Amino acid sequence: MSFNFDFIASETAEQDSNTLIQYLQEQHPDTLTRIAQSASPEIKQIITQNVQGLVGMLPSEDFNISITTDRENLANLLASAMMTGYFLSQMEQRKNLEINLSNTDSL
Repeated sequence: MSFNFDFIASETAEQDSNTLIQYLQEQHPDTLTRIAQSASPEIKQIITQNVQGLVGMLPSEDFNISITTDRENLANLLASAMMTGYFLSQMEQRKNLEINLSNTDSL
């Protein structure tokens, strides 16, 4: 899994004012790839299930599935997946912190 921000390569007035996009464009590709690869298998599985639920799940062996959408709806789907990933990553860190704290003796 790697991060590809080619989807933000086109210049628009909205993107010019988006400081997060500007920050991402300033990052070294290796840094973004390392961050994207840090997601645990559990997070990847939940995001996959979430996106499949949003798009719809029909068994591919029985159906020839083709999905058509416009740029805005696709961007919203990607944003949703990214926010889900961020949220899950934070919850995973919180879970690990709680586990570590529960394993220590109380002062």
